[in-house]
Amino acid sequence: MKFAPMKEILELAEERQVAYGAFVTVSFDSALAAIEAGSELNVPVIFITGNDCVALMGGFEGTVETVKRAAANATVPIALHLDHSKSFEECAQAINAGYSSVMLDGSSLPFEENIAFTKKVVDLAHPLGITVEGELGKLVGEEGDLVVKGPEAAQTDPAEAKEFVERTGVDCLAVSIGTQHGHYIAAPKLNIERLKAIHAVVDVPLVLHGGSGTPAEQVQESIRNGIRKINVATDVLTAMIDEYVAQAGAPGFKYNTAIYPKVKDAMKELIKGKMNQFRFES
Repeated sequence: MKFAPMKEILELAEERQVAYGAFVTVSFDSALAAIEAGSELNVPVIFITGNDCVALMGGFEGTVETVKRAAANATVPIALHLDHSKSFEECAQAINAGYSSVMLDGSSLPFEENIAFTKKVVDLAHPLGITVEGELGKLVGEEGDLVVKGPEAAQTDPAEAKEFVERTGVDCLAVSIGTQHGHYIAAPKLNIERLKAIHAVVDVPLVLHGGSGTPAEQVQESIRNGIRKINVATDVLTAMIDEYVAQAGAPGFKYNTAIYPKVKDAMKELIKGKMNQFRFES
């Protein structure tokens, strides 16, 4: 099978005025959970894999093969996306291995360097039909080695977003409007007015990172104002680990393979809930 270009999935989201979730995968069963959820709800599936996920699945080729095996009976489009890559070389490796989408995260770079860095990946990917996501602004929290503190000062500037999209040719743009990576310490408040200003001047689908734990009503308001892809990692991993703990603590528990289908189903139910939340009727 060949993975679907993420651009096509996001164009469908724009047409339907919904968002599609992009879910972390670290194994065959976590991939299968999302694919079963999407197939049952008739919702396309986007997988996000950072370097840590790729390492767990044996490199880029191993990740591609793992997801392909899980997708053998899929009835919906499946996109495989490299998330938060910091190098051109990694993006090239992912593309060569069979990924259908890559994200070069130059958000920690000065504006002009971010443009040049991202444009280099676009020039490589687009002739091959590969989707490219860029990012402007920084999410509070931790993502790999990057730690960002402080609220609105790190958020995406609308004028810069417009210039960035025009000069790089990216297919979608991840924006910072108040979400964060990982678990929230305090309840988030998305900057919807900033999102509206970005949406008014940017003509590509917008992406919300840090979709775990964000209140549903705020998520849905962001969808009304241009968000078409929402990354979900922490919530999926939490569902996985919580179910392991619950099963291990149940009376009569035995250490055998019976635990794994139950863990997969816990992830699947979490993902189905997110998919339904993201395609609400406005």
